[in-house]
Amino acid sequence: MPSLTDDLFSQLSGPALQQISQQLGTNPAQTSGAIAAALPMILGAMGRNTAQPGGAEALFGALGRDHNGGGGLGDVLGAVLGGQQGRQTDGLGQLGHIFGGQLPRAESGLGQATGLGGDKAQMLLKILAPIVMAYLAKRMFGGQREAASPQALGDILGQEHAQVRQAGGLGGGLLGAVLDQDGDGQLGLGDLMKIGGGLLGGGR
Repeated sequence: MPSLTDDLFSQLSGPALQQISQQLGTNPAQTSGAIAAALPMILGAMGRNTAQPGGAEALFGALGRDHNGGGGLGDVLGAVLGGQQGRQTDGLGQLGHIFGGQLPRAESGLGQATGLGGDKAQMLLKILAPIVMAYLAKRMFGGQREAASPQALGDILGQEHAQVRQAGGLGGGLLGAVLDQDGDGQLGLGDLMKIGGGLLGGGR
């Protein structure tokens, strides 16, 4: 069974990848690599959050309130790129819940590791956050195998977090750096060195 990251990444190929590339002003290869790094960082951070007291319940409630019954990922992407306003498309607000005070570090780390730079990394994360939320809502409420409950959501995101950290690569390294492996509260050279192969062109 593919991981959440792999499943969602496969759905963001083709026309979706072209649309995101046009929005960022990057070529599809660079965009694909950046998405491949950003998705495990986002999903891994959400997995960490659901392990905190009340975290799974809060996310489950947000999914049911803002995203249940929404359109497919293409519809959400179109709404985000079209500038439609609403809780479902509020990427910045969602990123604040996902990363909290670590958001600037997430943007900086992604921008440095992928060559996007901070501004385009922020733009990509704002595009991806609503898509990830819509994907999880469909997973929870769209008749999938999992029974819809905070516990089930916490379980699948917890597994994803563990897989991301175990797999390493650029996504796993970024997640570790964003969550500050050395505990100093700063994303410094040591953290970026831990990102490792991603800076040298490594894969997910």
